[in-house]
Amino acid sequence: MFARKISLATAIILLNCLALAASAQDRLKVVTTFTVIADIAANVAGETAEVVSIIKPGAEIHGYSPTPGDLLRAANADLILWNGLNLEIWFEQFLANLGEVPAVTISDGVDVIPVRSGAYEGMPNPHAWMSLENGMIYVDNIASALARYDPDNAAIYQKNAEGYKRRLEMILQPMRNAITQLPEENRWLVSCEGAFSYFARDFGLRELYLWPMNADRVGTPQQVRKVIDLVRKEKIPVVFCESTVNTAPAQQVARETDAVFGGVLYVDSLSVPGGAVPSYVRLLEVTAQTVVDGLLGAVQ
Repeated sequence: MFARKISLATAIILLNCLALAASAQDRLKVVTTFTVIADIAANVAGETAEVVSIIKPGAEIHGYSPTPGDLLRAANADLILWNGLNLEIWFEQFLANLGEVPAVTISDGVDVIPVRSGAYEGMPNPHAWMSLENGMIYVDNIASALARYDPDNAAIYQKNAEGYKRRLEMILQPMRNAITQLPEENRWLVSCEGAFSYFARDFGLRELYLWPMNADRVGTPQQVRKVIDLVRKEKIPVVFCESTVNTAPAQQVARETDAVFGGVLYVDSLSVPGGAVPSYVRLLEVTAQTVVDGLLGAVQ
């Protein structure tokens, strides 16, 4: 009798595993180019679709070199989501190697800001997700893409998208309120890459950066000298840098101007689960809070 009970329990477990495997096979498989898009897509998809990022947490996007493993992971995708706007400069060749896998650009419809200098001058700044308003557009574009390739679950994707947008709407207003308390002359955001143009626009900040795009030359003596001169001229009290690049040039600016290095900002990549920014929501929250704390601390 005991043996029969064990056998029955084992059979139930095996049946459950088979059901889960079949369910997983039936789910839409979505591959994204990097982790920020993957997290947004996962929130829209819920349990209805599987979402995988090509680029791992903490990695640089612009100059990424896909591996054969990346191609294998994406080969059986039902849909690929990418940012566009010249962010993933490696992606078009990657997509060509995959054959017939459909791809959707999720930045379509954003109010773009042009890059002001460097090799990409005049082209759209690709870091549009750093604007909460643009983030909402990303959510809607992802929901539409999922519904197009999985119409049976369109209502689920739409419901998830609306709930997720309500969460996003709640997170940054306190930060905006804090920045409005600063004297206008102190509302500067100095960073390594010019990745915060949309963020600065949303928060009413003036932007200064060492280099326009990580795909350009970075940290040259000319770039550092130009920022040092402007930080001194404008009496800017704090500088920042992003998590995926070398912070040494920003540290040098801080040393030579007596400004404070305000810490690391997050833009191109999420962290691993349990890290500082394991989600898009946390990326916006932590980056905004770091900027607010740095600016408020510098003028107090």
